[in-house]
Amino acid sequence: MDDNGLIFARILDGAGGGRKIDWEDLEKWTPERGVLWAHLDYTSKAVQQWLKEESGLSPLTCEILMEEDTRPRVLTSIDGLFLILRGVNCNPGSDPEDMVALRMNYNENRIITMRQRRVMAIDDINKAIESGDGPTRTGEFLIMTVERIVDRMGDVVAEVDEGVDDLEDTVLSAESYELRPKISKLRRQSISLRRYIAPQRDVLTRLSNENISWLTDKDKLRLRESAERTARFVEDIDSARDRAAIIQEELNNRLSEQNNKAMYLLSIVAAIFLPLGLLTGLLGINVGGIPGSENHWAFAFVCLMLVIIAVFLLSIFKRIKWL
Repeated sequence: MDDNGLIFARILDGAGGGRKIDWEDLEKWTPERGVLWAHLDYTSKAVQQWLKEESGLSPLTCEILMEEDTRPRVLTSIDGLFLILRGVNCNPGSDPEDMVALRMNYNENRIITMRQRRVMAIDDINKAIESGDGPTRTGEFLIMTVERIVDRMGDVVAEVDEGVDDLEDTVLSAESYELRPKISKLRRQSISLRRYIAPQRDVLTRLSNENISWLTDKDKLRLRESAERTARFVEDIDSARDRAAIIQEELNNRLSEQNNKAMYLLSIVAAIFLPLGLLTGLLGINVGGIPGSENHWAFAFVCLMLVIIAVFLLSIFKRIKWL
């Protein structure tokens, strides 16, 4: 990326390829030269200045493109199609559910894409153009971008679903300290993913119904398919979240049952040793007149009596089905 915020820019040749250009060529571009694609870092001061002063976009569109906190949205205006999508974060060392924002402005002859963190879907398209297998027109570029974002989203949702499957298989056998952090992580992932995927489903549905001249009927059909896939992702995330909640409930029930068993066992032990402790306490007080104090068989007799009492109590507990 250049210091001026230009990550890369290309002029599409209409045959799947595209010539790479620098910032100077970008500023001199005219529609007659071909479809322009500029990929920019919106946090750059140079990019912000170019948007406001030279891009030809309205102040409102520029303001929306440079917003810090964004949610998926679509808007058509005199500036063309304005679109914000969220993609899973595939950058090394990042959590996939920490979704990255891709800001886009389309018209028939110019494509502006903007981001702060790297978006792998855009890198895929750039590599496809380098190999000559890229989009040939603006509509095809939009479709490729949406489909690649949705494809990576599907991989992450599938991983969440598989994680819940693994937890369901191990909830009855694994230790609670092993399961609790895994359940918490899956629930956080589900909540974070749904926060952006649910509105993105609505955005893609609306986009497929927009009356845009450079979108063909085939393009809109592919957009509807992406919208339906995104809707299925939302359903899968909701299902995973509900299943994780059930697993958490099952784990809590299991822990509660273990605690109840431990308390029950302690109660039985206490019930047995309470009368024994009372007798030994009475016989152990340091006053005169203790029975058997002069008989050397007295200790053995007391021990035998305590054993008999303990056995008697155990038999009573079994009879009343406490054991």
